[in-house]
Amino acid sequence: MKLNNSILFVMFLILTNYATYAQPRGSIIGKVIDKQTKEGLPFVNIILVNTTIGAATDINGSYKIENVPIGTYKIKFSAVGYESVIKTDIIVSSGRPAMVDVELMPAIIKLQDAVVQAEYFSKIPSEMVSVRGFSQEEIRRAPGGFEDVVRALSVLPGIAFADPGRNDLIVRGGAPSENLFIVDGFVVQNINHFGAQGATGGPLSYINLDFVSNTSFSTGGFSAQYGDKLSSVLSINLREGRKDKIGGKATLSATQFGLNLEGPIATDQTFIFSVRRSYLDLIFRAAGFSFVPEYYDALAKYNYDIDKKNKLSFLYIGAFDNVKFFNDTPEKRLDNTRAFASDQIQYVTGFSYRHIHSYGFFDITLGRNFVDYDTYQRDSALNYIFKNLSREGENFIKADFNFITPRKSELTLGFIAKHIRFKSDLRFPTFRTTFGEILPITNANVYENYYKLGAYAQFNHVVLERVRINAGLRADYFNAIKDNFVFATRLGLSLMLTPITNFNVSLGRYYQSPSYIWLTAYEQNKNLKFIQADQYIAGFDHLLREDIQAKIEIYYKNYSKYPTSLVRPYLTLANTGAGFAGAEDNFSSFGLEPLASLGKGFSRGIEFSMQKKSSEIPHYGIMSVTYGQTKFKGLDGILRNGAYDQTWLISLSAGYIFNPKYEASLKFRFATGKPYTPFNSDGTQSVQNYLAKRLPEQHSLDLRVDRRFNFDKWNLIAYIDVQNIYNRKNVSFVRWDRKTNSVEKSAAIGVLPSIGISAEF
Repeated sequence: MKLNNSILFVMFLILTNYATYAQPRGSIIGKVIDKQTKEGLPFVNIILVNTTIGAATDINGSYKIENVPIGTYKIKFSAVGYESVIKTDIIVSSGRPAMVDVELMPAIIKLQDAVVQAEYFSKIPSEMVSVRGFSQEEIRRAPGGFEDVVRALSVLPGIAFADPGRNDLIVRGGAPSENLFIVDGFVVQNINHFGAQGATGGPLSYINLDFVSNTSFSTGGFSAQYGDKLSSVLSINLREGRKDKIGGKATLSATQFGLNLEGPIATDQTFIFSVRRSYLDLIFRAAGFSFVPEYYDALAKYNYDIDKKNKLSFLYIGAFDNVKFFNDTPEKRLDNTRAFASDQIQYVTGFSYRHIHSYGFFDITLGRNFVDYDTYQRDSALNYIFKNLSREGENFIKADFNFITPRKSELTLGFIAKHIRFKSDLRFPTFRTTFGEILPITNANVYENYYKLGAYAQFNHVVLERVRINAGLRADYFNAIKDNFVFATRLGLSLMLTPITNFNVSLGRYYQSPSYIWLTAYEQNKNLKFIQADQYIAGFDHLLREDIQAKIEIYYKNYSKYPTSLVRPYLTLANTGAGFAGAEDNFSSFGLEPLASLGKGFSRGIEFSMQKKSSEIPHYGIMSVTYGQTKFKGLDGILRNGAYDQTWLISLSAGYIFNPKYEASLKFRFATGKPYTPFNSDGTQSVQNYLAKRLPEQHSLDLRVDRRFNFDKWNLIAYIDVQNIYNRKNVSFVRWDRKTNSVEKSAAIGVLPSIGISAEF
């Protein structure tokens, strides 16, 4: 008996030891570089916070930490002469190495007396105000976000409540056409599937989040480096492929399924690749819908580290969208008259080259943007009431030169040159709007060659170790319009009041050229001017503790020279571009009528936000409150509410990491109802009531739970995401129902549960 007990005890010890040593472990790899010069930094100390695990970078700035227990970590990077940085939400799994690349900023401002340092909240030196950064993990776990880069931004201050199923970015009252997207240095016209021509919205982003390293989003006051847009800049940086071996990921999410592959080609070359397909068409068809959307997207990136000073990369991102209609019954044909179809092919591709020299670095990008639109709408007899075949191809070269002075000041010079081939075959028969105007017949077959040029210079300097100044100049040229050259100045200042409190201010002039489609219908529309917005922003940021930052900002945008209709004098194109365009929008966003640059308006407001990073306290969150006002006037001179004016915007997103296996998060959003124009009893609308009423307030609560499974060589991530958990039927717009001859309020579908599962190997 004693022998048996001894044997069982020994077996227990063996199993216990096996369980202990057989626990899956992972690794962390990456590179640390100087934020200004982009050179690798040797001998950087790296420590996993609250552990004894760490490493140091080699002579090239690379590092590797092996045999790390599975879990979520914070990593601190510190080096003599540089500001320390803490990266949060680093997920170590058994499937692939966690890849964490970091840029350290030289410690120009001395903080020996600081009690708290902003290690969790790094800043972009050239952007003084209105900027937030998100890591890949912060975006992935966002409730109600479908792991979509754009949807994750909805919790930030100044971002309006988008219509259900839409990714329209409405930033501080600006139109969706006013947003700039940059992916790995490539300017992208639109990063959404089924994108609206001339705007930047759509139902879902086609950027694969699995390959996103980090993002930065500016809601105003951005530097002279960015041009030809008025409201915001979303910059997305993609990571490189893993260097240890070929690996991948298979995903089945709420809207799509896909496969990723990545790995080394040689010791100095890596690749990433993904392809995804929606399955909404299968669900819609099975449910008996009258039409179904379907899409594919693909991403490929190749990196070649030629040597320590030179680097080459290739990028391709493409999206392929189409809509299928089922018109087998009269009822379906009537339902489909509401649908504005958009079959599209779009891609961005090209090469980028970086060279590091003694005084800084320069980047050169050679690329192409292309979008092929096939948009149309038909009546119940299947006759076209609108059809547009457009191709927008932009071939561009872009260069940025960065110079660091001996006093660590920074001078950046750059330019972009575009050759645009625009082709449109447009058929738009006579159309009567709901306001009674008859839009003239438009039949245009246009083939144009346009040119755009942009150049900038910006200087960043620190004065007396407490004041950072950024001054910039920018010039833009567009040969398609009469007044084809504009010049703008921008100035930003950040004053360190205390080691944990900063006062920030920015002012500048911003220009945006007219959309290509606005120039199509009438030759006189080439007399349009650059749209102008003068921005004034001031605010404070303050560290409540090392992992909690509070911000308050006031802003004012003064708009002028906005295109306004000569047929519909109440209409400015500042009030168009969101949602699915077409007859129900009176085709307003396309500008298919005589236009003049006479629209004016303003947007003003105050924003408060507070963000908590995941730290030794394993919860995180961001809360924001915005009070704002947006108004525009057209040719009739009447100042009205802007179409995207939502007086109050309140958001709260928070989560808790229970352990390496479980994590839960929630998101609550509230917004004042948007302005709308009511219908008369006969289905018409009156100009005197244009945008005079408001929809009911909108609010919803989303909940998400993640579960991680780690095995020997691979790992599994599963989640359930429930949108609108208390079934709020938010009214997004009002339209006329021709079946019942009555007003129909289009509301969200209520509770929307979804699941997703990913296997990494």
